Amino acid sequence: QVQLVESGGELVQAGGSLRLSCAASGRTISRYAMGWFRRAPGKEREFVAAISWSGTYYADSVKGRFTISRDNAKNTVDLQMNSLNFEDTAVYYCAARSSSYYSQKYYDYSYWGQGTQVTVSS
Repeated sequence: QVQLVESGGELVQAGGSLRLSCAASGRTISRYAMGWFRRAPGKEREFVAAISWSGTYYADSVKGRFTISRDNAKNTVDLQMNSLNFEDTAVYYCAARSSSYYSQKYYDYSYWGQGTQVTVSS
């Protein structure tokens, strides 16, 4: 079992930056594909970014603004978010996939955190 805990979400002004962090416990996640997803009010959960052995992947809506990274020594995965806009407002979830291959499909991920709220004021 893998337990995931997100942190770093808060209220920020449009144009600002935030760094979300996901701390894993229970198992080392160095061989897991890790992803960030988000759910905005009234919308479906959507893929944001993922990292695996083959590289990093981003949704078109965040490409060039968000950066996903991992620290295997700390067993963490971070999401650096720059140039935030109102449409980025959502609950952000960290997820781990029991595979080294990334996926953009939420149902491919077995482990989820409780989420952290990001609110961007316009």
